[in-house]
Amino acid sequence: MPRDLSRLRIPVIQAPMFLQSGPEMVIASCKAGIVGTFPSVNARTTEELERWLQQITAAVGGEQDGPWAINLMMHRSNTRRFEDLALAVKYRAPLVISALGSPKEAIDEVHSYGGKVYADVIDTRFAAKAVEAGVDGLVLVAAGAGGHTGQQAGFAFVEEVRQFWNGDIVLGGGISSGRGVRAAQVLGANYAYLGTRFIATEESMAVPEYKQMVVDATGADIICSDALTGVKANWLRASLVAAGYDPANMPTGATIDIAASASDSKRWRDVWSAGQGVGAIHDILPIAALIDRLEAEYRAACEG
Repeated sequence: MPRDLSRLRIPVIQAPMFLQSGPEMVIASCKAGIVGTFPSVNARTTEELERWLQQITAAVGGEQDGPWAINLMMHRSNTRRFEDLALAVKYRAPLVISALGSPKEAIDEVHSYGGKVYADVIDTRFAAKAVEAGVDGLVLVAAGAGGHTGQQAGFAFVEEVRQFWNGDIVLGGGISSGRGVRAAQVLGANYAYLGTRFIATEESMAVPEYKQMVVDATGADIICSDALTGVKANWLRASLVAAGYDPANMPTGATIDIAASASDSKRWRDVWSAGQGVGAIHDILPIAALIDRLEAEYRAACEG
């Protein structure tokens, strides 16, 4: 297994984002010394996913590189989940991050070659279930996270989970700076999950208009709704309006269907997700430059 997470340049995991995280983002993140991740369903087919994994594993693995991770949607509506898991095992993913479903079916297979499984959870009930299943770490998706989000404040979430879990915790939700990364550690997390900040990077698959909307937005421009995917998610107000929605009167929740979301991504291309940390994002950078900045902010916070 490539570099242990404890040897990261800074304790940051670039969060997997639907339609935004691809091989270029993963490789650039790993080369910058953090964990690079992507959702397996961003590859439109299993054949494309294998090509992405070949590209990533050929580029990443040097002494200074961070490890890569793959995000698997384990909800039963994701008809590809077992095929994608098989490819994660074939290419020996150092870290598998499960989401929207139980991690249980992935654990033995990933552990068979020494990989680790972290579970993406939105509340303490799901965190306890993931611990019971045998995960190696928990990704606590707190209020303010971009895309699918929890409703519990990060302060409360970490404190409650630490009462029954001594293992690795990754905290996500509104973190956009190195100061936020350090704050996550002070709370009791081991690592910080940054997603929205990576939308506004050169390696992001987001269209230029999306990146600029992230730069221009503030926290007041984030709308939480389950209308599009059946799961509460945070969206950019301007993109909702452009797509014909009334942010003040969003329709009732949709049915969760990962396969449909993956095959019909038009609504995700027209309506753009982001977290409450947008107010701290003011530029579009190469990932290497972003990590330089995050490290400087993080070191300053540690010394202060």
